[in-house]
Amino acid sequence: MIRILNFTIPGEPKGKARPIVTKRGQAFTPKGTVLYENLVRTCFTEAYPDHVPHQGEVHAYIVARFPIPKSFSKKKREQALNEYIAPLKKPDADNITKCILDSLNGIAYVDDSHVSYVCIEKAYGEIPRVEVQLELIET
Repeated sequence: MIRILNFTIPGEPKGKARPIVTKRGQAFTPKGTVLYENLVRTCFTEAYPDHVPHQGEVHAYIVARFPIPKSFSKKKREQALNEYIAPLKKPDADNITKCILDSLNGIAYVDDSHVSYVCIEKAYGEIPRVEVQLELIET
């Protein structure tokens, strides 16, 4: 049996930034990444307030929608909205995935090691956001 959870994270997609290492050798996560991970957690818990972390296999589908640049012509804007062209800019798809999956650790699932399949797409959209679908597979 598969249980499907959908939720949306508003705003421009963000990727997981590299940790900052101090002169003493201590590493810490940059503030921007911490704030975005908190937003991801908040969006999930608002959508599923009574959810208990899943202990089985998880499949994740992520669509990161970026704002259409104002410099695009009408033709190019239409192509962007119809997904004929994709945003070839930072953050990288793998960094977006890492940020989303790490944020949901202990909330949507016990650990992100339970995620056995990931599909991510970068696209343009009228409203920047990240759409997440989790398939929780019951065994």
